[in-house]
Amino acid sequence: MKGSDVVITEVSKAFGDFTVLNNVDLSIKKGEFFSLLGPSGCGKTTLLRIIAGFESPDEGTVTFDGTDVLPLPPNQRQANTVFQNYALFPHLSVYENVAFPLRIRKFPKTEIADKVAEYLKLVQLEGHAHKKPNQLSGGQKQRVAIARALINEPRVLLLDEPLSALDAKLRQHMLIELDQIHDKIGITFIYVTHDQQEALSVSDRIAVMNQGNVLMIGTPHEIYESPATDFVARFIGETNLFDAKVLRAEKMNQPSLPNMDSGATEYMAELDIPNLGQVKVTTVDEVKPGDTVSFTIRPEKILISKERPSTKREDINLFQGTVDEPIYSGFQTKFYVKNAEGALIRVVKQHAKYSDEGPDILWKDSVFVSWSANDGYIVGVKCPAGENP
Repeated sequence: MKGSDVVITEVSKAFGDFTVLNNVDLSIKKGEFFSLLGPSGCGKTTLLRIIAGFESPDEGTVTFDGTDVLPLPPNQRQANTVFQNYALFPHLSVYENVAFPLRIRKFPKTEIADKVAEYLKLVQLEGHAHKKPNQLSGGQKQRVAIARALINEPRVLLLDEPLSALDAKLRQHMLIELDQIHDKIGITFIYVTHDQQEALSVSDRIAVMNQGNVLMIGTPHEIYESPATDFVARFIGETNLFDAKVLRAEKMNQPSLPNMDSGATEYMAELDIPNLGQVKVTTVDEVKPGDTVSFTIRPEKILISKERPSTKREDINLFQGTVDEPIYSGFQTKFYVKNAEGALIRVVKQHAKYSDEGPDILWKDSVFVSWSANDGYIVGVKCPAGENP
């Protein structure tokens, strides 16, 4: 691997009375594609600027491969930044923009020409070397910015919302290209975004941030399937999230969750959700009767039908309701199903087959929704039994 290990330890930053970062700890591995994900104002860009050297923390340390980089100016940190607004020189050609960092370092002309050609080829802009930035599309401008940031051969590339100015289709295309570039050069990428799909698509690991705190660090699968907090569950994708009280919880003799650690204990819990009813869920977290917890179930894991399912499995949760709102979007339909007590469940049904008559479930239809106990998830205990909330 050509990149650096980046370790952020107890980093805090405030602007006046406003705390932007609160005792942040992160350990980013060499060659990793690591994303900082969160809403606007959560502190992710400030953290990136501290890593780059454009801001100084009030407390804490930042190291590259064990070396403290806080005393170093940005140009000595072996880290380059790609900005949201490209930051190209409008009066210079594509060639000169990419060559600029090498000219500053007084590289020989022949070496500059060779390296510029190499990096323009990397970002697929070989035929655009003599154009000015105003002759390029948004995606081409961003590729120029990436080539210029990489030509110095940094060990860490910092990307601050680099695709947010592009339209949706071009953003998806550039995201694939960015991932391919990372695979080719193998350095550490630290990517700031507020877009969950971007982070899930390309990251090796993700840190979810909110209000200056890191709430969870994990792989895209861990972040999506096993959110650590209510906020992570709501922010990553779409979900059904309910407060619930634990009625009972029993150890299971045969683990049913996939990829279970052989030494882990699995429980079958029964929850009571106001206005919905009793729900079964498997969990590896020990919960006790009387605990108040958050329960989440992703819309795509719920089955919906007009006929009552015939299954007799004991681990299936089954409820009846009325379609309050169907939203058809071509490849899927999202249903908002409301029961007699007013509980609302979001369901997503994928369209895998052609249908002459369109969706067979319509507004105001009476339907059944069901899911396995394995597909729900207890986000966390909010109020342990025997304690006051």
